[in-house]
Amino acid sequence: MRVLLLPISLIYHIVLTIRHKLYDWHLLKSNCFAEPVICVGNLNLGGTGKTPHTEYLIELLKNDFRLATLSSGYGRKTKGFRLADALCTYEDLGDEPLQYFTKYPDIQVAVDKNRIEGVTNLLGKQKVEVILLDDAFQYRSINAGLNILLTDYQHLYPDDFLFPAGTLRDIKSAAKRADIIVVSKSPKTLDKEKKQQVINKLKPSVEQKVFFSYLEYDDLKPLNANAKQFDTNAADSALLFCGIAHPNPLIDKLKEQYKQLEVMTFADHHPYTENDVKTILKRFENVNGEKKIIITTEKDAARLTNSPYLCQFESTYLYALPVVVRFLEEEKFNNEILSYVRKNPHHSWLY
Repeated sequence: MRVLLLPISLIYHIVLTIRHKLYDWHLLKSNCFAEPVICVGNLNLGGTGKTPHTEYLIELLKNDFRLATLSSGYGRKTKGFRLADALCTYEDLGDEPLQYFTKYPDIQVAVDKNRIEGVTNLLGKQKVEVILLDDAFQYRSINAGLNILLTDYQHLYPDDFLFPAGTLRDIKSAAKRADIIVVSKSPKTLDKEKKQQVINKLKPSVEQKVFFSYLEYDDLKPLNANAKQFDTNAADSALLFCGIAHPNPLIDKLKEQYKQLEVMTFADHHPYTENDVKTILKRFENVNGEKKIIITTEKDAARLTNSPYLCQFESTYLYALPVVVRFLEEEKFNNEILSYVRKNPHHSWLY
């Protein structure tokens, strides 16, 4: 099948190459901003961990700078620029921005498909000092001050093909624009030889920095009243439902923890319907075990927040499993980010 799709991928490659050349030759305009703008993106269609890496940057910067995230708002039903507030739902913002706002209500969380207008609005009316562009590596009309490119340790972009023959949405040579390449979802311990093998595949330029990150899972977060009263350590079986790209690391983690694990997967960003919830609950009834729980991701939980169907889980123990990013060279990575932000003339006087 991949061989049959390669001609389509070749046409796509030509179109993308021409587009990049038009920006490289300045025939298409790319806008720069004086304030620090950090882009977190990838070359793939999804699954590299952009959301937890963006949250890592939020944790790093939120206490010292007036910080904002800007996303396109994938899956929302609103248009134009929208700043998150307490009344916003998944349909107003999309799942990932709503997750940011729920976890970090003290930062500005905005969505705008037109990233230039979004950045301009945040820097002007909202008086933001640092902006994190979520999933904007392909948005060439903004020239971010710092580009962070993610690639999955198990699915490195040099080993992949352009869509539809593979899962790449951009040409591999686009990686040259990255200032930092993060190999995400890597093993927690990685020797120098294996690191070097990956770096040799990526072929970074002299200026590019390569870091390795891995995922850790935090304590389960209750999503209903029943769950708050239950000791999760007593659970012997679980049902996991999720709509994320590449859920295998999460599934493997939970298989180690529970005697029985039932798994229901949906498409990435899947909007849950009443029928979906009924199907999930029916599947849960068939899970063996006296002390069984339902687990989902924070991203999926955002799609259920304020949903009229969330109440149907009230007789169950429903939890979200937070995921946290860690770096093998954490201090070095942090210094790269902070050094970029502090070099900006708007903030250098503070240091």
